[in-house]
Amino acid sequence: MKTVTRREFIRVSSGVLSGLLIAPSIALSLQRIPPRIQCVTTSKEASFMGVSLIHEHILVDFIGADKYNPNRWYRDQVLKKVLPYLQEVKALGCQTIVDCTPAYLGRDPLLLKLVSQATGIQIITNTGYYGARQNKFLPAFAFTETADQLASRWVREFKRGIDDTGIKPGFIKIGVDPEPLSPIHQKLVQAAARTHLKTGMVIASHTGPAIPAFEQMEILRNEGVHPQAFIWVHAQSEPEKEKYIEAVNEGAWVSLDGLSDQNVDEYLQLLRFMKEKQLWHRTLISHDAGWYHPGEPKGGDFRPFTTIHKKLLPLMAQNGFTQVEIDQLLKINPANAFAIRIKPLVK
Repeated sequence: MKTVTRREFIRVSSGVLSGLLIAPSIALSLQRIPPRIQCVTTSKEASFMGVSLIHEHILVDFIGADKYNPNRWYRDQVLKKVLPYLQEVKALGCQTIVDCTPAYLGRDPLLLKLVSQATGIQIITNTGYYGARQNKFLPAFAFTETADQLASRWVREFKRGIDDTGIKPGFIKIGVDPEPLSPIHQKLVQAAARTHLKTGMVIASHTGPAIPAFEQMEILRNEGVHPQAFIWVHAQSEPEKEKYIEAVNEGAWVSLDGLSDQNVDEYLQLLRFMKEKQLWHRTLISHDAGWYHPGEPKGGDFRPFTTIHKKLLPLMAQNGFTQVEIDQLLKINPANAFAIRIKPLVK
């Protein structure tokens, strides 16, 4: 795979920025400041993100927030299980993994730091709360605290680190159910918007269909946040693909993040649509794979992170996708999406 130089990255990302709906003075100032990402080990310029998988999981615990306990797993046992999968994808060229496991679902920043140090893969973790699956993974206080109070918790993690680890999140992960937004989910989006305006972290929301996606974008606009700061997670669940056009026109990222060995042909067609409709610059892709399951023998089944490299990329090359387009999908777009930068709604 051809390496994109830092100069090429800045040229492409600056071109993308200049085409967005931002006031010229703001766009110019943004281009002068090299965008950065926040990994579990360090902060660095986004141009060093490299080939990235933007939605994966090292460990997930579905026991529920009311029973959640990080003592349900031992990090040395998890490492023994997961390292071969990380080493395999690194050998294929992956440089960064965005771990999308939220708080109260198995987020373990110290584990992610150990994994990163053992493999050399850059890992980005998150702040935020996951309301999908009928709020099973929301802590009790999320129902009573205000959006400002929740945002204060998330901003604190960004500034001081998660718990007492000193490890900082690099994006906001929330989750909503695939239906019109409930009041609690509206509050989560409001909190995410207010956190973004104080930190610049992008908002990745487990969403699915278009209706809650566009409802979230409307809330963001009402909060003064441009939809450029929004990643529509699991957009592949929306059957009406023209909604992707509307979302990109709003400024959002369309994330196709459920790739597996069984649906490669389907994803090829989705990518063709994104390319033909000139949506390529706002397209993201990943597997939503992994993960270690606490409570299951030896951590249960683990789905590898390799379908993109082993199956999708060869198929793309056979179907007319250029190396420049592949680099845009796997390098430029992730770096632009996860670069920490406040994106206000300019009226």
